[in-house]
Amino acid sequence: MRIVFAEDQALLRVGLTRVLADLGHDVEEVDNGPALAKALADPEVEAALVDVRLPPTQTTEGLAAAIEARGRRPGFPVLVLSAMVEPEYARRLLSDGAGSVGYLLKDRVSDIDQFLSSFEQVVGGGTVLDPEVVAAMLQRPEHTGPLSRLTPREQEVLALMAEGRSNAAIAARLFISEKAVGKHTNSIFTKLDLPVAPDDNRRVLAVLAWLQR
Repeated sequence: MRIVFAEDQALLRVGLTRVLADLGHDVEEVDNGPALAKALADPEVEAALVDVRLPPTQTTEGLAAAIEARGRRPGFPVLVLSAMVEPEYARRLLSDGAGSVGYLLKDRVSDIDQFLSSFEQVVGGGTVLDPEVVAAMLQRPEHTGPLSRLTPREQEVLALMAEGRSNAAIAARLFISEKAVGKHTNSIFTKLDLPVAPDDNRRVLAVLAWLQR
C-alpha cells in the first residue's frame, strides 16, 4: 500500500515509517503542510497518516489537508495523530459520514501493535477514536435529542464502538455475550433513526451522532 506520512518530529516519523515499511508498505515522508497537500494530490496514494499540526504555521494544516483530500476522494483512509485531546478534530474528520478515519494521541503509538491494529481498521473502512477522546466526550453534559433515548448500557456500547472495538471486543470489555452486543447495537441504530445500510456504515453514523451531541 502506498502511504503518505506527514510528521515534523523526525524520530517519530522515521520510527513509524520503518515499522510500516517492514510490513511491505511504500511510505512517502513529508514534514510540512505544503508538501503534504502536494503528496495527497497524487491519485495513487492509498492512505495517509497525518499530524494535526505541521509547519509552517503549526496550527491545523495537517488536519485541513486530510479533510480536503477526503473531499476529493470520499472514504480516503486517514489516521490523524495529535499531541492533545481535541474532540472537535474527530468531529471534523467524521463529518462526511464516510468512515475510514481515526484519531489517536501520539502517546498511543508507542504501543506498536495497537497502532497497527488501529491503522488496519481505518484502512478497512472503520473508525477509531483514542480512548482519551472518548473519555473527554463522556464528561460532557447529558445528551439531548435521539441520544437521550439510549440506555446507560447502550451508551457504553456506543462509546466502545467509537474506540473502533469489534462486537467481540465490546463483549469482552463489558462481560456480556456477543449476541447481547448485537442486540444493543441494533437498538442503538433504531433509536438514532439510522437508515438501513451495511452495519459498518451505520456504526460510523452512530459514532458521528454521538460526537455531535
